[in-house]
Amino acid sequence: MAVLKVIEILANSNKGWEDAAKNAVAHASKTVKNIKSVYIKEQSATVTNGAISSYRVNAKITFEIQD
Repeated sequence: MAVLKVIEILANSNKGWEDAAKNAVAHASKTVKNIKSVYIKEQSATVTNGAISSYRVNAKITFEIQD
């Protein structure tokens, strides 16, 4: 039986929400192994001078815990 754990990561990008999600997984994978999935809980953006300047995601990262 596999045991899974979920952590929340906040990440951002200047390119878009998909890139922000990729950044969340890339950053988590530096210290977390066996990542199985990512769930984007929330998306938001910051606006500067009437244009989006930064995309943000709140991502839930699921990974398997090894014995």
